[in-house]
Amino acid sequence: MNRVMNRRNFLKLAGSLPLASIAPHVAWATAPAHVDYRNLLVLIELKGGNDGLNTVVPYANPAYYALRPKLAIARDQVVKLTDAVGLHPALEPLVPFWKNRELAVLQGVGYPEPNLSHFRSIEIWDTASKSEEYLQEGWLTRTFAATPTPKDFAADGVIVGSPDLGPLAGGGTRAIALANTEQFLRQARLAASEGKARNKALQHILKVEADVMQAASHLNADYAFKTEFPQGAFGTAIKTASQVIANRAGVAVVRVTLGGFDTHSGQLNTQQRLLGELAAGLAALKNALDELDRWSNTLVLTYAEFGRRPKENLSNGTDHGTASVHFALGGRVAGGMYGEQPALDRLSGDGNPAYAIDFRSVYATVLDRWWGVASNGPLGGKFAPLPILRT
Repeated sequence: MNRVMNRRNFLKLAGSLPLASIAPHVAWATAPAHVDYRNLLVLIELKGGNDGLNTVVPYANPAYYALRPKLAIARDQVVKLTDAVGLHPALEPLVPFWKNRELAVLQGVGYPEPNLSHFRSIEIWDTASKSEEYLQEGWLTRTFAATPTPKDFAADGVIVGSPDLGPLAGGGTRAIALANTEQFLRQARLAASEGKARNKALQHILKVEADVMQAASHLNADYAFKTEFPQGAFGTAIKTASQVIANRAGVAVVRVTLGGFDTHSGQLNTQQRLLGELAAGLAALKNALDELDRWSNTLVLTYAEFGRRPKENLSNGTDHGTASVHFALGGRVAGGMYGEQPALDRLSGDGNPAYAIDFRSVYATVLDRWWGVASNGPLGGKFAPLPILRT
């Protein structure tokens, strides 16, 4: 009886699709020979809008300290990268990436006419839309619809740590959202095949079961990592992502979410903790990818819906801002500084700096340079890729 009830609960869960969303009817085509989805993309979402100025600190700029008398990172605490900027001290685990020229710092990433709503701004990032344009499908969904991944891949993409499919939302992709691999596999085992059914609704349920079972069998890597993963939710998510990457069939993209960056108050302690989790997670991910011999063909990118205002508020925090800083990491990343530092002496009327890198140029780098997919279709126009990858 317990098995029956558990299976019913699983089917209810699978039917509402918070665990797995797998398009049942994908029109498979052969990708052009120059397309290489074996080059893995790992997206790290910093949910809530990370404060870029305290992440990559312009410690040589007096205006930074004038705008943030309480929140500024002291000059002697900054992990210096250049004569002008350095990392938040919690990001010190990223120094080896910088020294090996495997860390690219993307300054001033944003877009024209920015939106400061969490919901709308992340929708813009996920769909690669213009500020006033509303699209239903994620930028990766459109990419895989136009140029499919190999049929033997376990999935197009896997979302870890969030039920929101983000850039993989919309019809036409094989996208899986899961909290952790073991839970996914346990629940998938409850979806035992019941054969065929005449009822169309039941046929759909059985089809969902079959898709979940197939994906679960591919995701079961059973890899015993030597890497020690950090404790906590983000460390567990990085471990899950590593297990997904270890699967034999492969995936094109994995997204991991680290939340809590909406620091309207008490920012110093909150961001210190979150950036420490981020750095430890990225270091562990690199070690795991080294074990799998995948570091050289993995590109890791951070992103968020927006940054924070340069001027601190009265609650020892920062409010919604515009352009921010993001990281690109990988064995083939051409490390260094890209974009421009925010011009803190030339802020807009609402107190925000102008953007230096259109976020769609970051996406164009993934499509044109990393995967060999023409970007102008999925991105709805031509955006110049960034020179952040070694040839």
